[in-house]
Amino acid sequence: MDILALLADGFATSLSPLNIFIVLIGVTVGLFIGAMPGLGSVNGVAIVLPLTFIVPPSSAIILLCAIYYGAMYGGAVSSILLGIPGASTAVATTFDGRPMAQKGQAGLALIAAAVASFIGGTISVVLFTLFAAPLADLALAFGPAEEFALVLLAFTTFVGLGGDDVLKTIVMICLGLVLSTVGLDLISGQPRLIFGDLPGFYSGISFLVLAIGVYGIGEVLHTIETSKSAPQVTPAKITFSELGAGLKRMNQLWKTMSIGSFLGFFVGMLPAAGATPASLMAYGIAKTTSKNSDRFGKGEIEGVAAPETANNAASTGSLLPMLTLGIPGSPTTALLLGGMVMWGLVPGPMLFIEQPDFVWGLISSLYTANFAAVLINLALIPLFVWALRMPFTVLCALVMVLCIVGGYAPSQKIHDVWLIAAFGIAGYLLRKADYPLAPLVLALVLGPLMEKSFRQTLVAEQGNILAFVERPLSATFMALALMFFLLPLLQYLRKPRAKRMPAE
Repeated sequence: MDILALLADGFATSLSPLNIFIVLIGVTVGLFIGAMPGLGSVNGVAIVLPLTFIVPPSSAIILLCAIYYGAMYGGAVSSILLGIPGASTAVATTFDGRPMAQKGQAGLALIAAAVASFIGGTISVVLFTLFAAPLADLALAFGPAEEFALVLLAFTTFVGLGGDDVLKTIVMICLGLVLSTVGLDLISGQPRLIFGDLPGFYSGISFLVLAIGVYGIGEVLHTIETSKSAPQVTPAKITFSELGAGLKRMNQLWKTMSIGSFLGFFVGMLPAAGATPASLMAYGIAKTTSKNSDRFGKGEIEGVAAPETANNAASTGSLLPMLTLGIPGSPTTALLLGGMVMWGLVPGPMLFIEQPDFVWGLISSLYTANFAAVLINLALIPLFVWALRMPFTVLCALVMVLCIVGGYAPSQKIHDVWLIAAFGIAGYLLRKADYPLAPLVLALVLGPLMEKSFRQTLVAEQGNILAFVERPLSATFMALALMFFLLPLLQYLRKPRAKRMPAE
């Protein structure tokens, strides 16, 4: 009952006219920021952060969280309509969202993304409200060994993303891991794989550069080559009946969305994990456990729902260690943490005691922001779908411009523009050779976290490699990783011999 009373007091704060207006503005701005390739929640929060001093701290954090929520919703827009993930959290949505749009189901894909995001956000906020304190204690039990085992589990869950050819998938994962080591060594600071001492490689290879290259430029080149004439996108209109049909279809995916929500919240609350591993793991698990696993990557709605529930649940989960422990759970919450310090607030366990109005006002605002985000997102779907009706020549040129601007804007280096072009050509050639691109991009995202946690564990344990299986949580994750790695092999062996033998 104490929680309900505190939550009621929080709603008294979050439902004030000023804060409702701030939520609406923040969600709308975040939605468009998330939909723009190259931006995302980190840049959106960073841009608005200096403006928060004109409002009270409670309203400021509500504004930034609303932008965060809106950006997580908006990330699916560019992934579905353009095939370009605006941030790493939306890359898994591209796998099936883009094929759905190409089949004339852009509206259904956007409805699925919005509803799944709402479900994931709602479940995670309820979990946040009920279990903030005990879950914070669980997060404290995670050390480098557990982080490494968790990332390894993420890799094994998407071994099957490349289709039936597991060997090609593993090759692309290894290539992505190699690319993730470009730059300065995490411990010694020595340059690695900088290709003849080129200054641009000292900062490593950005995920956005690789993703925009292989999914943006590569997709355009592939479409131009495979289309005998300019492709015409099937017109898609969103009516109330189609919206109802989409919601009915989503009702059949409650199992996928439930797993994605709980998994996303749990992974999101782990320090240094965040929404990207959560969305990738949710997609991999959904494909592994689905009855329609062969349709994943070809426009399966379940492949949109799984990552969208997970990344939105993880965005809420990442707030938990920030508020309770003062440890940011993601790059965006690191900015939120910096804002709280600037406002004179000290994150940690005492924050719930010393500033209950602030904490519960923030928690209650997550409910309103999540509700506002889904309504605004659904209302703007016709506008997003309208963008697909433009001629292909215009859409192609627009995608190319967005790729260049989206890759250049974060770092403002012409070096990244050249890399985008190179990765675009490489992605086009790899696709012609039937190599899966998803494992390459995902390995680049998770590679640095995997290397850091692996080396930290070995340093702390004085080189004892058995440390990864001696700790209970780490051993559990390692066992699950082994199970998911062997599962594709077992599925292959269970096929009839005639289907396993190549045609003569």
